[in-house]
Amino acid sequence: MSLEIDGLDVLIEGDGPESIVMIHGWPDTYRLWGAQAEFFKDRYRCVRFTLPGFDIAKPRRAYSLEETISIVKDIVERTCPGRKVILMLHDWGCVFGYQFAMRHPELVSKIVGVDIGDAGSREHLRSLSAKAKAMIVAYQLWLAIAWRIGGRAGGWMTRWMVRTIRCPSDPRFIDSRMDYPYYIAWFKPRGLYFKMVKFEPLVPMLFIYGNRKPFLFHSPAWAEALAARPGNEVHAFETGHWVMTGQPRHFNEVVSGWLSGPDSP
Repeated sequence: MSLEIDGLDVLIEGDGPESIVMIHGWPDTYRLWGAQAEFFKDRYRCVRFTLPGFDIAKPRRAYSLEETISIVKDIVERTCPGRKVILMLHDWGCVFGYQFAMRHPELVSKIVGVDIGDAGSREHLRSLSAKAKAMIVAYQLWLAIAWRIGGRAGGWMTRWMVRTIRCPSDPRFIDSRMDYPYYIAWFKPRGLYFKMVKFEPLVPMLFIYGNRKPFLFHSPAWAEALAARPGNEVHAFETGHWVMTGQPRHFNEVVSGWLSGPDSP
């Protein structure tokens, strides 16, 4: 079943007593979670959508943090009325999903965060080498400029970066329009991305990350503190950034085991 909510096509699969809302990041679409939706739909209601501004079939425009959070709220309330939801998040989906959870804790029961922790915090920056910091600045500025240029040139720049970092996403659905979060983050200080609420999970959280990449998007201290709290778990996978496609079977088993644990709703 699908619904149109705030101009987005929202896919709903399964109708279990609990709901999982899956939010992807760059440069992906709802398709990122295909293996997870197929696995979990027999026991959960799985909700997927492409982030606003990321769909190549939609008009090109940038969305502020507040606009994105408002859209996520509308999707949660319309697809899972009267229910708290489990958030399954990756990359920029973590950024938007964590902020949504902080602003609307009454709508969230659990969080599955994938590969993005306290990225950008002082602790995270201190944990990075000078080379890692330079790599982060380089790829993010490249994508920010690709958004600003747009058109065929911006699209070429985006797909070049996708190939360079070996992103598993289907290139048919990739375009420079997906780069706007980087443009806002680097060139629009009034774009609200620098005014985010510090993320402190208020519900049980499972954090999964890949350790086969040049740097981590979280500080070791953050992961240790998270794992020390009752009900939380942290797992490192032998994958890159896209853990759910690198080891989909193992990923699904770990998430399923955690969701079915003694602290499950």
